[in-house]
Amino acid sequence: MKVTQSEIPDIKILKPVRHGDERGFFSEVFKENIFREHGIDVHFVQDNHSLSVRKWVVRGLHFQIPPFAQAKLLRVTSGSIFDVAVDIRWGSPSFGQCVAVVLSASEWNQIFIPEGFAHGFCTLEPNTEVIYKVNSYYSAEHDRGLLWNDPALGIAWPLAVGEALLSDKDRDHPVLADLPRYFRYDHPSVRGVANLRR
Repeated sequence: MKVTQSEIPDIKILKPVRHGDERGFFSEVFKENIFREHGIDVHFVQDNHSLSVRKWVVRGLHFQIPPFAQAKLLRVTSGSIFDVAVDIRWGSPSFGQCVAVVLSASEWNQIFIPEGFAHGFCTLEPNTEVIYKVNSYYSAEHDRGLLWNDPALGIAWPLAVGEALLSDKDRDHPVLADLPRYFRYDHPSVRGVANLRR
C-alpha cells in the first residue's frame, strides 16, 4: 500500500495494491499494521456506505464534536467523487485550509481524515458508492456541519452552486466565521489529536 502526505500532513492519501488477472482482482484495502507504520493509530468501530444516484450530489461538510469526534478512512467502490477535508482545529497552522482530491473506483485511492476536520464530497458520476470507516459511533446529538460553499474556505468545487443537489440540512450549516471552537490544535508531538476546547 502506498501512503503519502497531503498538503496538510495529518491527512493521508492511500493507494492499495490491486492484484489482477483474467478473473478480476484482489486487494487488501485496510491493514492496521501498515497504518500504524505511517502514524495512523486509529481503531475503527463502524463502516458506512452511501449511494448517490445522480451526478453533482453534495454531501457535507460534516463532522462530529467530542466526545464523539470521528476520524474517517474513505474510498469509492463505484464512480468517483471530489472529496474535501477542511481543518477546523482552532490554533492549527492550517486552520480553515482544505485538502481536495478526486477519489474513484478506477484509481482505487483512499483518504484518511483525522478528527478535527469537516468533510464532504461531490459526486462526479451517477451511481457513485462511497464506503468509509469511522472511529466513533454516530451520535445525532454531536453531529455538526460547515457550509459547503463558504467563500472563506476557497474550495474549488467542480460545479456551479445551482447545480448542487443538497439536503435541506446541508444548506443551513454555518460559515467558518460563525463556527464555535469545537476543536483545539495540539502540539505537533501529538499531531492529529483534536480535543474539545476547555
